[in-house]
Amino acid sequence: METAARSRAWRAILFVCGLILLGSAAELRAGTLLSPGAGVLVRKSAEPFGVFAFAISSGSLQQKWFALKDRLDDDMVQLALCDGDRDHCASPAALRLLAIVDQARARDGRARLGETNRAINLAIRASNDGTEDVWSSPLATFQRGAGDCEDYAIAKLAALRLAGVAAEDLRIVVVRDTRAGEAHAIAAARLDGHWLMLDNRRMAMVEDDDARGYQPLFVLYQSAVMKYVDEPVRLSGLGSQRLSLVAANAR
Repeated sequence: METAARSRAWRAILFVCGLILLGSAAELRAGTLLSPGAGVLVRKSAEPFGVFAFAISSGSLQQKWFALKDRLDDDMVQLALCDGDRDHCASPAALRLLAIVDQARARDGRARLGETNRAINLAIRASNDGTEDVWSSPLATFQRGAGDCEDYAIAKLAALRLAGVAAEDLRIVVVRDTRAGEAHAIAAARLDGHWLMLDNRRMAMVEDDDARGYQPLFVLYQSAVMKYVDEPVRLSGLGSQRLSLVAANAR
């Protein structure tokens, strides 16, 4: 009995040490553990582009996103009220956005995402903020009828939430367009375990793996701003048996 208890204790200690090396249990649950070869562990993130991202607590992007969140929350309340009583809705911008939401609700799965991407791409005229780089709320964008890449992405996020897509399946991803040599923002939606890119530069959606020429920089998720690492974490000296043990205990 004592020997079995000691064995369990040592297994627990080894497991905790493994978590210290590999990351928290939450991180492990969020990612996919792959074993491409003996003694090598590659973690593939559950975030778009399969690259791990870590929360940041400062910086201009974090400030922009948190400032926008208050306005976005206010817009979602107004949109919900207008959605429940269209006849008394005092916001033409809200009614225009809700018309797109209605079209999306009539579809399922990929068709719902594609309809939202197409309709918002057509509803907003591309316009550059210049050096100010203002992040507008969905109603402000629809009232103006114009916006730049992040305004498209924010509006798509709001429309998809109203259409019934879960918040945990939606992101805004800031990338570097390596062909154009500039930053760009796109909405991302997870469907059946795959991330689809809803880009204002194209009507057709593509999966993150097929989004050529985009280097992921940041991912925005509800109340978090996360910065992508340059490449998946690799740790040597961990065999397939250890990999299976850690993966099983992290479930």
